[in-house]
Amino acid sequence: MFEWVVDPAWIPALMFGGLVVCLLSGFPVAWSLGGLAAGFAAYGMMASDPAAGLVFIDPTYMGLLPQRIYGVLTNSVLLAVPFFIFMGTVLEKSKLAEDLLQTIGQLFGPVRGGLALAVVLVGTLLAAATGVIGASVVAMGLISLPVMLRYGYKPELATGVIAASGTLGQIIPPSVVLVVLGDQLGVPVGDLFKAALTPGLALSGLFMLLALGVAVVRPSWCPALPLSERGALSGKLLRRVLLVMLPPLGLVLLVLGSIFAGIATPTEAGSLGALGAMILAALNRRLTRRAVIESMESTVRLSCMVGFLLIGSTAFSMIFRGYGGDDAVRALVTALPGGLLGALLFVHLLVFLLGFFIDFFEIAFILLPLVVPALLHTIEVDPDSARALLHVAGDVSLADVRTLFLIWFGIQLGMNLQTSFLSPPFGFALFYLKGICPPEIKTLHIYRGVMPFIVLQVLALALTIAFPAIVLWAIR
Repeated sequence: MFEWVVDPAWIPALMFGGLVVCLLSGFPVAWSLGGLAAGFAAYGMMASDPAAGLVFIDPTYMGLLPQRIYGVLTNSVLLAVPFFIFMGTVLEKSKLAEDLLQTIGQLFGPVRGGLALAVVLVGTLLAAATGVIGASVVAMGLISLPVMLRYGYKPELATGVIAASGTLGQIIPPSVVLVVLGDQLGVPVGDLFKAALTPGLALSGLFMLLALGVAVVRPSWCPALPLSERGALSGKLLRRVLLVMLPPLGLVLLVLGSIFAGIATPTEAGSLGALGAMILAALNRRLTRRAVIESMESTVRLSCMVGFLLIGSTAFSMIFRGYGGDDAVRALVTALPGGLLGALLFVHLLVFLLGFFIDFFEIAFILLPLVVPALLHTIEVDPDSARALLHVAGDVSLADVRTLFLIWFGIQLGMNLQTSFLSPPFGFALFYLKGICPPEIKTLHIYRGVMPFIVLQVLALALTIAFPAIVLWAIR
């Protein structure tokens, strides 16, 4: 037995503090989680002295870890993640997204702010196809930013609309984010997809209204395309729009429709989407060897990152619970003023702040296993308050209340992370965009550009919290 033994009550705090230090130092998150779990587990087993009645962590409890990891690796829901990633990367690498922006930009060319409208519209389609912020923002920036600057768009508006549209992948289905949330929250992914449609499309509509408002108030910031560039609104252009826009839109609708109709699971629909993206690329003669290899590399890289993160977070959360950390989190959440609403706002604040420093996957795998049980415990303690918060009748069962709350909470998480990823000075989307901007675009231009969109997203999140029917009407 160790001569120096730490009070077991302090170990959860030490684990969390160690994780914060590792994150701030830039050490890979997956290895930080796994290393801390292994270290504290080894310490607990070596410091235990059963003969003296001192047991830090039960060895039989540790025996469950391999089973948990095996369960992660055989999770059929998470198998949808690489399929949706591959679907999006094929559309990106085969230049189909570039065709979309150029064609829709010509369609809206006669309108002031038309390029901004095209960026939001294409960003919405890319969000549905890609679902990963980095890929969406970089693709939109590389394709649209040079065009918008060349035709006289104010840098703040151009960068703001690109960054905001690129983050729509957090909430618009079918989305990798929603697949992961469904797994972590224990709710059907199809229900999350249905619930996310209204707030996601409404947010896209708000972005379009903002672009139109700027075009009215400050027309010099977003001029129409020159007549020599936009061409006449002819039948040829309309035919091109239909040929370019309908196939990707049809693919997204096919994927969503198969899930909503109960014909396919999210994993099966994801495989259908991946196959459909390859067929579209082949029909456009863009399914090159290079595009396929790059798409596969991107898919493997991101899927492996998600897998290792999930294994590390599973080990971390299990050891954290073994030391009683879940009880400490539950006590903290239930002690907050305001009941369930106060706890919900506290978690949102925590998620918003974490979004400055770590990606969505880290937040989902680290934070959700700790706070979701505490929120559900709060519902069990006061189910009537939960029913009032969700605006549901008193005869709704507690099990249904829990499910509705988790779906409502999951959509809020996606919208919250959109906001944090856009917020200066550390928002991830801002770094992605700055990395592909020309030298004349300064960081201050990007910061100023995203501020109106942050206001819209905060407003949308507040409305979602105040009026749960915006999210829940589609699944009741």
